[in-house]
Amino acid sequence: MQYDIIIIGAGLGGLTAGAKLSGEGKKVLLIEQHNIPGGCATTFKRNDFNIEVGLHMIDGLDNDDPKRKILEELKVFDNLEFVRVPEFYQVVKPGCDITIPDDYKQAIETLIERFPAEQKGILKFFKIILALRKEVFKVPRQRWLMLLSMPVFPILVPNLMVHEKNSIGTLLDTLFQNEKLKLVLLANLGYYHNDPYTMSLLYYSVAQGSYFSGGGHFIKGGSQKLSDYLASVIEDNDGKVLLGHIVNEIIIENGVATGVKYSKISKTRTEEQRASGKCIIANAAIPNVIDKLIKEPKAKIKLSGKIGHPEIAPSIFSVYLGFKTPPKELGNRYYSSVFYDGGISRQREIAEYHHADFSKRTCIFVDYSVIDSGLAPEGKSVGVISAIDYLSNWDSLSPDRYKERKEEAAKTLIARLDKFIPGTKDALEYYEVGTPTTIKRYTLNPNGTAYGYAQLPSQAGRKRVKIKSPIPNLYFASAWTEPGHGFTGAILSGYWCAKEILRCKK
Repeated sequence: MQYDIIIIGAGLGGLTAGAKLSGEGKKVLLIEQHNIPGGCATTFKRNDFNIEVGLHMIDGLDNDDPKRKILEELKVFDNLEFVRVPEFYQVVKPGCDITIPDDYKQAIETLIERFPAEQKGILKFFKIILALRKEVFKVPRQRWLMLLSMPVFPILVPNLMVHEKNSIGTLLDTLFQNEKLKLVLLANLGYYHNDPYTMSLLYYSVAQGSYFSGGGHFIKGGSQKLSDYLASVIEDNDGKVLLGHIVNEIIIENGVATGVKYSKISKTRTEEQRASGKCIIANAAIPNVIDKLIKEPKAKIKLSGKIGHPEIAPSIFSVYLGFKTPPKELGNRYYSSVFYDGGISRQREIAEYHHADFSKRTCIFVDYSVIDSGLAPEGKSVGVISAIDYLSNWDSLSPDRYKERKEEAAKTLIARLDKFIPGTKDALEYYEVGTPTTIKRYTLNPNGTAYGYAQLPSQAGRKRVKIKSPIPNLYFASAWTEPGHGFTGAILSGYWCAKEILRCKK
């Protein structure tokens, strides 16, 4: 069968690219190994509860956010409801309980009131991160790439040129003396990375600045609504979304990507099929593309040599919670709460505490009962406790020990939550654990990561893996490529990939 576009994987990057390209009249085939589209943008049903897998909140959606124009073009706002989250996050730590608003002006006032001696640094911090976000977004991507080598580029983006090699940890050490303030500003670091000293300041600024400029939003009914809608756009434009099938090989002929070999996922052996495409988009993990899908030797060497071996980001541990009594009825007022252990006192200890026992590990509790989430019936609600985690903590365990350790970790985190919001343990009707092993099983991502390549200064911004691969007609659209992970990163990647294909073919 001949297609204009074949997309490997139905994560948000692949779905966005497919929706855009099919809307432009391209014949699209999307192949996904899972039985639902979405990747990490999915939900699953348990009893009365619709459990959100990955979405805590989407950043931005203000007029300066390029993602907004993409969602408008794809008519997402006409078909889905986005609910504004009431605050950015609350920090819970002995001796430091503070709530950060999602508006930068209010956040500045809150921080200066709590840390008056750091006023100068606070003002400079927000000036830098907001300026970086503005510079990255103000120049269209294609023009941005063209201007890189021109003398005028540093004039257009002076902050980017100064800070693109810096880490957020280094910036905070430069601006502030107060370690508590640094911990407050880095409370949601786990959304991006595990160590402030290896976290790209550029990526952090774009993402964090987007929250402070446009707030956070949740898709009513869960992220599956967005994934299902984008899949429906492809099908409504005569495209094909093939679930429960896996791509075994990207066909390379005379050095050019020309199609794929794929088969149905089944307990019994199924016949392998072939599809031809003018362009192949890999929404799959790039290491898997190199190691498993490219089998033609010269193409494998070419792709591997160009991309190299960038560091892969860590993974996530989650306890999904179903409450028979919503936490808001037990006194909780906050949507997102970050728990720091009392022993952590400096930002240099943040990375260490992401490896700590679950009784001390930094974690985030998201209470969907605080908003009209649409995830549970009246009188019930869902929530999640999440923490940075690593596949190496789980992949060598026996099945019995794996099960025991999941239960131990869940009970530990639930006990911590009950201490903060008394009564939540008794209010639980259901809980379930997702580990890095779970993420690897459903997404096939190496290390079970949901982030793709780590956002190090040496792997972010202009140094991120490019959408257009060195193999003709092979493109990337995912968290693994530019601009990076998260719902925003995946959506932008998919849209940029579609635009690149349309531009090249034109």
